[in-house]
Amino acid sequence: MQIYSRKKWWKIFLIIGAAVISIASLFYTNRLVNELKEEEQKKIELWAEANRQLALDGSTGETMALILEILRNNTTVPVILTDDSSQIIFHRNIELPKSKQEAYLQKELEKMKRFKPPIQVQLGEGEYQYIFYSDSILLVKLQWFPIVQLLVVFIFMLVAYVAFSATRQWEQDQVWVGMARETAHQLGTPTTSLLGWMDVLQMKQADPELVNEMRYDIQRLQTITSRFSKIGSKPDLPPEDIEAVINGMVAYLRRRSSSLVRFQVKTSLLTNPIIPLSKPLFEWVIENLCKNAIDAMEGEGTIAIKLHQQKRQIFVDISDTGKGMTRAVQKTVFKPGYSTKVRGWGLGLTLSKRIVEHYHRGQISVLSSAPGKGCVFRIVLPTGDK
Repeated sequence: MQIYSRKKWWKIFLIIGAAVISIASLFYTNRLVNELKEEEQKKIELWAEANRQLALDGSTGETMALILEILRNNTTVPVILTDDSSQIIFHRNIELPKSKQEAYLQKELEKMKRFKPPIQVQLGEGEYQYIFYSDSILLVKLQWFPIVQLLVVFIFMLVAYVAFSATRQWEQDQVWVGMARETAHQLGTPTTSLLGWMDVLQMKQADPELVNEMRYDIQRLQTITSRFSKIGSKPDLPPEDIEAVINGMVAYLRRRSSSLVRFQVKTSLLTNPIIPLSKPLFEWVIENLCKNAIDAMEGEGTIAIKLHQQKRQIFVDISDTGKGMTRAVQKTVFKPGYSTKVRGWGLGLTLSKRIVEHYHRGQISVLSSAPGKGCVFRIVLPTGDK
């Protein structure tokens, strides 16, 4: 649980860091855009003054050259010059279409009127011209720059996260397979040796009932060894009676659990309960879920297993009367390393998910749970019917 708490906090810190960087970038760009807007407005005001001076008589040659230079230097800001009756006299830095140019200019003029009040140019007594303008293309691009920048960064981070997650998942899979096969190899020799010692006990006329129970447990060890050896390879899915498999597993658990733990199995299958199933692996799933339920109930309560069918799917609901889980726990319960036990490795539910979803093409999830109200796990398996 501590592992996922640390991961959660790291994610929160990364999100906060990304948000701070984004806000700082937007703030800085917005400030820069405002400064450029002021500069462009000053440029237009200077351009308006140059227009006014050009219209007046008596300008010297040097003054006229300076005025013309100011007019020519405006190569970025779109400008439309009108008279008192809103008739367009002049325009600059507006790319016109090949046809309907006058209508296009009128539309641009209407946009500029909504953008900002015009700059009034007094040419003489009672004679005025009006300069309308909008932001330059460069300024518009600069306004969109931080958004585009953040979008590119987001896409890059998303691709990097997906690639990293896929690589990490592949590495975890290799560790799982290696660990499982090594465990199977290590268990194989002592298990076979124990079977030999069982024969010796039988020859020495030990209690037959005791010998049979011990032999059954050793066979369970062989089953566990077989389970680990199947991890990483595609298991066979022969036709199996799912009711018989669950009842057999429950009978085993009932004999090895406290009398305070009650097991209930209810079935309402519509058709033949024979489905493609790896018996050793599916028994492992049922065993993991039931043992977790016993731990959650602290050794006293009821475990109910219900089987029902809908179309081509069989549903197995396993409920308990334990302490339940919060929504936060439900999100991490199937992840490797999660465990509420002090000495737990957090592998049981992870293996169960792999067995159900990867090997049987089914689904496993927490159907319902709440603190103090127990928990219901649901397994969905295909019947294999076409």
